[in-house]
Amino acid sequence: MLPPMDILVRHKIEELEPMFPSHRLLAPADVGLGELDIVEDGADYFDNALIKAKALRARSGLPTLADDSGLSVAALDGAPGIHSARYGSLDGAAKLSSPERNALLLAAMAGVEDRRCAFYCCLVFLYGEDRFLSVQETCPGLLALSPSGAGGFGYDPIVHLPEFGRTVAELSSEEKNRVSHRGKASRLMNAMLGAAGGFA
Repeated sequence: MLPPMDILVRHKIEELEPMFPSHRLLAPADVGLGELDIVEDGADYFDNALIKAKALRARSGLPTLADDSGLSVAALDGAPGIHSARYGSLDGAAKLSSPERNALLLAAMAGVEDRRCAFYCCLVFLYGEDRFLSVQETCPGLLALSPSGAGGFGYDPIVHLPEFGRTVAELSSEEKNRVSHRGKASRLMNAMLGAAGGFA
């Protein structure tokens, strides 16, 4: 079985690949990089995406596409935000599973009427020393009262999209790619790569 972080990376690549039909996306393990311990200590999604891109490019020598994403809840002042993957596991605590993080977040929001939230995705494509493209997109929704749906991963079962009347985890892959934060950011990044026409 793959380690949790490798599984997360594979999930993200599965979502990204359809958006980049002319490019081949490789996971760190695909280019011989072992377990990575990158300290994501940035102040926002962009900072962390750039930190990851620089670390990966330094180790691989290849142009690097890095993603930093998370869920921000309005009533929690934007938490879990950039700490979404480590929510409930900070200060050395064992990392929680996705269902455990979802349960913790729903418990923190018990009885709160303002359920507004949004997924964020920042992509950074680093193709040279301090030469990069970056884009950030969002997918606004409402925090559900309980998990629903078996698709997707992470917080998808607890984010309800009013325009669909379903959670993100209940969407088809095509529907999710059309409206998700990662789908929208990927299409913009792919368009920028096409417009650039190559990197020297």
